[in-house]
Amino acid sequence: MKIEVIENPATELIAFLDDKIAEFNWAHWEVSERKAIAVKLNDENGDVIAGAAGRTFGDWLMINTLWVSETLRGQQVGSKILHEIEQAAQVRGCNKALLDTLNFQAMPFYEKHGYQVQWTQQGYPKTGCRYYMMKQLSE
Repeated sequence: MKIEVIENPATELIAFLDDKIAEFNWAHWEVSERKAIAVKLNDENGDVIAGAAGRTFGDWLMINTLWVSETLRGQQVGSKILHEIEQAAQVRGCNKALLDTLNFQAMPFYEKHGYQVQWTQQGYPKTGCRYYMMKQLSE
């Protein structure tokens, strides 16, 4: 046996490893389903100008991305997008939400919407920080 460091691994290797850990997790996890979820806003040409994406599993909504076009920022579009994805997750039975954001991104925005910092990773990736935030959606 030889352990090999691969500087530029093929996407197939990464997918294989991801699949193997997912296989292990599903065999031991108390939930049997994890589903993608997204909301979007299109302009009159059909182009996406705002949206959010994540996944739901068990009691949790995990938000991976929330983006609003530069021209729409400050117009409550992000608040509406966040509300919509939270509502859709609650329909799926989620009562908690989790996300992370970087120091130059949107921590005050999420705090305004009830998210609380649970943990801060200082020095990420060098001098910044990453905030892991949670919100109770319903009791």
